[in-house]
Amino acid sequence: MTKKITVHGNQINVIEIDGEKYISLTDMTVSFEGGLSLIEKWLRNKNTIEFLAVWEKLHNPDFNSTEFEGIKNEAGTNRFMLSVKKWKEKTNGKCLHAKTGRYGSGTYAHEDVALEFGTWLNPEFKLYLVKEFKRLKQIEAQRLSKDWQLNRALSKLNYRIHTDAVDAHLIPEKTPNKLKWSWFTEEADLLNLAMFGKTAKQWKSENPKLDGNIRDYATQEQLLVLSNLENLNSQFIKDRLSKTERLRKLNETAITQMKSLLNNPTMEKFKSSFKEEDKKFVSDFDKSVKKVLKTNFKKKK
Repeated sequence: MTKKITVHGNQINVIEIDGEKYISLTDMTVSFEGGLSLIEKWLRNKNTIEFLAVWEKLHNPDFNSTEFEGIKNEAGTNRFMLSVKKWKEKTNGKCLHAKTGRYGSGTYAHEDVALEFGTWLNPEFKLYLVKEFKRLKQIEAQRLSKDWQLNRALSKLNYRIHTDAVDAHLIPEKTPNKLKWSWFTEEADLLNLAMFGKTAKQWKSENPKLDGNIRDYATQEQLLVLSNLENLNSQFIKDRLSKTERLRKLNETAITQMKSLLNNPTMEKFKSSFKEEDKKFVSDFDKSVKKVLKTNFKKKK
């Protein structure tokens, strides 16, 4: 799964290999004069070679120290060049990785090595990189927590109640099961609009490189509110409320509940992992949903 952190306005890809985080050195060089050539220059540095070897000896039992000595002896000479491919083939090294493909291609390094490269580029840049990388890890830890998993499971269970209500009250009788999907998808997106201000398709279009769906990246608060919205919408469907009215009521409920949760002192311990964008979440999705109501549901009952 590819994730992103933003440093000085530049998006930097982060991938996972064998459970370890690797940061794109290619993306890190975007804002620096010299660009990609900086990676090549850094890899020619004898101090860099020695640092890579120390890392490999600490973390890689298959590291070929004998081949490394040959590389070390060449380092510092005018003819010396080191590529990721050469490092991996000669030493069985795993601290560097070359990624190919349509998205996120480039040179990656294990987080320890990438931070060392950041120091070499610019100490201030390295500190901002560390700050954003820590934030990414905090968010991941939150998503692995029992509370987040419980809320996600609860949301999925309530979704079954929701689809049963859609099946019973919106879908015409005798409709084949294979044709029911469009109704379920439409109602799921009604909840997405009320909660996130966008449909699943819109989210995917904005985040083509991310795996999963919009709900997999929700906070604990958002999942808790979403679970409540699923129950409410099930009842609204049974009450024969129009789609426009249901969206309006669901959005109002989402805003009220999110404000209540975010202002709750007991939730304060979770807020350290929120991005700045999350703090203005309520107003943003409120504006988005109002826009959708105005354009897409103007004539619908």
